[in-house]
Amino acid sequence: MQSVIIVIHLMIVLTMVGLILLQKSEGGGLGMGSSGGGGFMSNRGTTNVLTRATAILAAVFFGTSLILSILAGMDRKPRSTLSPGTSVPGAPPSPGLPLGGPGGGVLDQLRGAPQPPAAPAGPEVPRSQ
Repeated sequence: MQSVIIVIHLMIVLTMVGLILLQKSEGGGLGMGSSGGGGFMSNRGTTNVLTRATAILAAVFFGTSLILSILAGMDRKPRSTLSPGTSVPGAPPSPGLPLGGPGGGVLDQLRGAPQPPAAPAGPEVPRSQ
């Protein structure tokens, strides 16, 4: 059902883009569209048909968009963020477990590494060599 509506939706989009590109520019930007007589679609009746067809296709596009969003929302199940039994994705692990998990991690490897020499307890006098 959803794939049929998506195909219809895409056909409407392509038809609407084609109709918009066929329409004559009325803004006159950069001097285009202000030419006099012999244009491809010069009479006003054809322009009204294209405008009405574009408006109808835009309404059908809006309708299919709403239907697709309703169909997509039917599969969702509401969840409470306050229910105690659910775990939040991306939440840190419980504090009792080490960071690397039961098999050990980076901290366990660093604990086994040789320690750097300890800092002196007091000030030391430089020795000449």
